[in-house]
Amino acid sequence: MSFTGNPGKISEMKAYIPNSAFLGNINSFLSALDLSDEQKLEISTNPKWMSVHPVVISMIAALGTKVGIEKKNIFCGEILAPSGHYLKRMGLFDFLKINPKVKSIQEHEPAGRLIPLTQIRNSDELEKFLKDLVPLLHLDREPKHAVAIQHIFSELVRNVLEHANEPSGAIVCAQYFRKSNKISIGVVDIGIGLKLSISRSYSVKDDLDAIRLALTPGVTGTTRKPGGTQENAGFGLFLIKSIAYVNSDYFLILSGNKMYKLIQRKGQALNLKANPLEDRYSSMDIQPWKGVAVGVDISLNQTQEFDTLLDAIHKFYAQEVKGQKKQ
Repeated sequence: MSFTGNPGKISEMKAYIPNSAFLGNINSFLSALDLSDEQKLEISTNPKWMSVHPVVISMIAALGTKVGIEKKNIFCGEILAPSGHYLKRMGLFDFLKINPKVKSIQEHEPAGRLIPLTQIRNSDELEKFLKDLVPLLHLDREPKHAVAIQHIFSELVRNVLEHANEPSGAIVCAQYFRKSNKISIGVVDIGIGLKLSISRSYSVKDDLDAIRLALTPGVTGTTRKPGGTQENAGFGLFLIKSIAYVNSDYFLILSGNKMYKLIQRKGQALNLKANPLEDRYSSMDIQPWKGVAVGVDISLNQTQEFDTLLDAIHKFYAQEVKGQKKQ
């Protein structure tokens, strides 16, 4: 593996995008990620081909904010892969204020197909993201289901804004895949991370235990009160994981030195569990990520289980709005 860019004596973080970095095989991207220094970021890619999940793009953008985009310490060599135009379409180069040479640029109409990199630092920016999310969901048959998914991501991003203690906020992007009728979403921050946040209210053994607690319904770093508070229910991550589980999709979360990935259900009996460590999952030791990264795939094909779950989520959040939340 070789990295190209401006030579210099400054040590650097390195992000290498392999030929495939979707959730199912994201381990190769995480293994190559070098977070040893925060003064410089070097980006390189597979020269032949690359397929990238939005969470990977959001993570690289977040590393750019850590380095300091205005410091001009972000470098990227020539991108030779024919699919390199995807990084441009997703707004990575504009976000990082770099202009690498790309072998092939193919512009496509993004309306209804993607949300390029977006930085969310306040309620107005969150509201715009949630509105942009609706066309990607292609849930015209059941508008309330789109509202349910909006509520989930609203809670997730608000958690970042309220508890990450990071001025750069949340960095998000999303892609709709028409052929598979699937949406992939990445939400990333470089804040204090799950372990420190949740340890304010709970005893946390390590980073995997922090992930376990974060995925447990009703647990929030705000309070030990069951069900959280009206402003912070502590259900967002559990519900996102549940949607992925019901549709046999992938869900990933990483924080600190641990990555947790929900493995596709594939024919197993449907049984939502409060403890994520009782699900089929894999975990991985990673270089410590100072913050949280969440990636999810959501199949939008209509199934009875999917519709039933979204109906229940819509009803739950409708009660939340009315202040009628129960334990």
